[in-house]
Amino acid sequence: MTMTVTTTPTGDLTDAARLRAAVDFVAEQDAAALLPRLLPGLDGPELASVLEHCRFCHAALLVFPADDTELPALLADCGLDASCAPRPSVVVRDRLARRHDLPPAELDVTIHRPPVPSAEGDLRTVEVFALTVAPGSPAEAIAADERARQHEAHVAFQVVRPDPLVLRGLHAAFLGQGAAPDGGGYNHHENGTVLYFTVPAHSPSPYRRIELYAPGDHRDLLAAHLADQQSRLPAEALLRQLTGAWTTQALAVCARLGLADVLRTDEALAPEGLALKLGADAGSLTSLLRYLAMLGAVAEQPDGFRLTERGVLLREDAPGSLRALALLYGGPFYRSFAELEHTVRTGEVAFDHLHGENHFDHFARHPDLAELFDRSMAASSHMFEPVPAHPVLVAAAARAARTTVVDIAGGTGELLGRVLAAHPSLHGALLERPQTIDAARVLLHKAGHGDRCAFHPGDFADVPAGGDVYLLSRVLHDWDDDRCRAILRHCADAMPDHADLLVVERVLPDDGTPSLATAWDLHMRCNVGGRERRAEHFARLFADAGLTLVDCSPLPLDATVLQVRKGGAAPA
Repeated sequence: MTMTVTTTPTGDLTDAARLRAAVDFVAEQDAAALLPRLLPGLDGPELASVLEHCRFCHAALLVFPADDTELPALLADCGLDASCAPRPSVVVRDRLARRHDLPPAELDVTIHRPPVPSAEGDLRTVEVFALTVAPGSPAEAIAADERARQHEAHVAFQVVRPDPLVLRGLHAAFLGQGAAPDGGGYNHHENGTVLYFTVPAHSPSPYRRIELYAPGDHRDLLAAHLADQQSRLPAEALLRQLTGAWTTQALAVCARLGLADVLRTDEALAPEGLALKLGADAGSLTSLLRYLAMLGAVAEQPDGFRLTERGVLLREDAPGSLRALALLYGGPFYRSFAELEHTVRTGEVAFDHLHGENHFDHFARHPDLAELFDRSMAASSHMFEPVPAHPVLVAAAARAARTTVVDIAGGTGELLGRVLAAHPSLHGALLERPQTIDAARVLLHKAGHGDRCAFHPGDFADVPAGGDVYLLSRVLHDWDDDRCRAILRHCADAMPDHADLLVVERVLPDDGTPSLATAWDLHMRCNVGGRERRAEHFARLFADAGLTLVDCSPLPLDATVLQVRKGGAAPA
């Protein structure tokens, strides 16, 4: 089985694979869906206005052909027109020169823009920046670094009518949604102005940079854009980070008050009326609403505030609601994270230090917290969406014999329910703590899967034997290595030789690429006593339990499915 390849701009692929991924991305994207992924919170009238004035035009990458013949061949292999005349790239050349402390004249960077037909019927391009790097030349180090870090990978939107007022409005809209200036330039070869932005940290898009391209000379706005970038670094950037705790509490208070539940998405409501409904102070509530508007959870309008698509996720009954997570991270885990220094100094768990017991025992003694924890685990189930389509589960569903999927410590059955819904021929077995298994039984019966599912109250030593596929989702990161080995040995003892184990975890990147796994690693050490791990670390743990890592496939929210089999067992 081969590694799953996505259109994510990743540094571990060849130039050819990255180019093919970019071509597929450009052909398939819907601008109306892409912009809110890049800039979460951009919705409603503001999204419609942005779409009216700019269009998605390309995705870009930087490649490093060995000679003048390699790039045309690469383009042709990807079904692209290799005859398009290249232009010199001033902006990318200068960015490369600054990053690697080289004279710009030493870098001959060209732009190639072969057209790509799109699903929407408009003509787009893939923008290929090329710097020829001969084998054995000193520039190979530059190529290796750039391939790994993907500084120039971005998506671009072209201003349809580059009127200065329109251009400034688009610029302000991007900044207002959390994008940050990231350079730019004027290319006199084609009389065009480029403004680069980095997307907000919470954006789910694999591309981390946006280009806003305006035909013509707009160096006045470019100067303001670059000045804004300088003003944000480093003091403003650090100041914004220091106020991160305010963001957590603002979102948690919004959830706790039920503010999102009384706000409307189609009509602005005055803060005075909202304060009466919620029993809150009108002045303080107005300040909170303004802050939430800055975060993109609400939108401020002349007659009050309305809820955005992002803010809807703080409602109690919203599909994919994150309210439980807001209450957990702004409540019990917020208080224990304040003791992070204790963890860093001693290696001990801050939660245990604060409460005198680990979080599992503490939550078990407080049923309200246990319920909140279970709901918060289900709240981030978006990462599970592709799991039922994993080849192991598809193959299991195609078998004629009765096939059972065992979910180990599967919470309230969110993942198992998705698998059973996607594959009606499969049967399930759920192993969980007694206090959780009853809630799982209710939810799976309500979803229509109860007749196909067995429920096993117990601990890791009670893993049901004889299953065909085993699921272990977001479990190993709760524990240290010794406990992980013990859990995995219980799994291995229960698994027949033909069985697969699918482990869902956030895997730490090897190259320092920004990832939710890095943040969760600190969170797990502080609050739970576990940690996130790199792929090779997982492979060692599997091997210690007599298991073998077979394959890795990416999931949303920086998660990964690790496919594991018994050592020496051939894939089914």
